[in-house]
Amino acid sequence: MSDTDTPLLIKRYASRRLYNTETSDYVTLEDIAGFIRSGRDVQIVDLKSGDDLTRQYLLQIIAEHESRGESVLPIGVLNDLVRSYTSQAHSVVPDFLAVSFEMLKQGQSKMVENMTAMNPMAAMPGFEAMRAQQEAFMKAMTGGLSPQWSGPAQEGDAETPEGKSASDELDDIKRQLADLQSKLSQM
Repeated sequence: MSDTDTPLLIKRYASRRLYNTETSDYVTLEDIAGFIRSGRDVQIVDLKSGDDLTRQYLLQIIAEHESRGESVLPIGVLNDLVRSYTSQAHSVVPDFLAVSFEMLKQGQSKMVENMTAMNPMAAMPGFEAMRAQQEAFMKAMTGGLSPQWSGPAQEGDAETPEGKSASDELDDIKRQLADLQSKLSQM
């Protein structure tokens, strides 16, 4: 069994073939996309130079999905990303994107928790199978961004470990996002 906390090491040979070091076999870009969708991080390195090629291969996977009509990124976002490489915005764009995706994942997690907490069927036999189907559906609909199911919400879960309520935490995130948007608009 592999350790999913460490990235899966993929080596690129001079022939440009990609080699999975855990299973000792060659893989394709689609295989790598599958590893990532299943929750595994990957690291792709050039065998000869040792250069980290992960970013360029991940971008290539995204480009291939976009070219097949599996569009996730609106044209405006793509234009803004290109502009960010030639402007001062490139310093805040990575942080902005990271915060935005984290907010998306947290929102999905809350939605799943709320669906479970409000569902009296949770105690019924077969609910776990139905829950697994819902999780798979959410994962498919969000391109694999869906968080792992944490089970039914328990009483007292309304506060975060820091003692904040969920709405306070959401307000904090909204303020952070507004601050980032303000910094972007000033550039």
